[in-house]
Amino acid sequence: MKEPLDIQFISDVMCPWCVVGLGNLNQALEQLSDTVDATVTFQPFELNPKMPLEGQNLDEHITEKYGINKAQSEQNRAMIQARGKEIDFDFNFTTESRMRNSFDAHRLLHWAQLEGKQAELKSALFKAHFTHNQDISDHTILANLAASVNLDPAAAKGILENNHFADDVRQQEKIWQQNGITSVPTVIINNAYAISGGQPAEVFKSAIEEVLEKLKTEQAPA
Repeated sequence: MKEPLDIQFISDVMCPWCVVGLGNLNQALEQLSDTVDATVTFQPFELNPKMPLEGQNLDEHITEKYGINKAQSEQNRAMIQARGKEIDFDFNFTTESRMRNSFDAHRLLHWAQLEGKQAELKSALFKAHFTHNQDISDHTILANLAASVNLDPAAAKGILENNHFADDVRQQEKIWQQNGITSVPTVIINNAYAISGGQPAEVFKSAIEEVLEKLKTEQAPA
């Protein structure tokens, strides 16, 4: 009998290490597919909640926020691209890449969860932003991405234009902040065990196996 696991994946669609972390988590879950029945829910986190709608050039943003030079930035991107290749993901960084406001994408992900398409939309958003350099704060692009995973684009456009689920997303963000989440990705298993960062698959696998052992101990008759 498979052990059910509740996994909360707290992340931002602007976060490259969230792409890496999710890919490796999925690999770990695939390796444990005979013993684990995991439900993964994506929770909102904004790295830059005050980012203007027009966004900001990525080079400029990284320099301002982290105080690193161009050579350091290029080294970090090369590392991310290499980790992306390990999970068959193409990070296409260019001089035109921009950091975007992700709040509306999170609102759409909230709706996608209700429609049973959250994982598919999350993947589409990551590819649109990091591989195709699309503006995923643009409502038309977001509606088209919704359509690409078999969600109703007209419904998506209505949600975006009428500010639906804004309060829900802000409330979820607040809950995680109050629980001490300050960086992403953060993976929380069964609301009790937390793993931070874009860890390798073996780290996720080992952590899940440790959780399973603890569950066995807790469930064993006295």
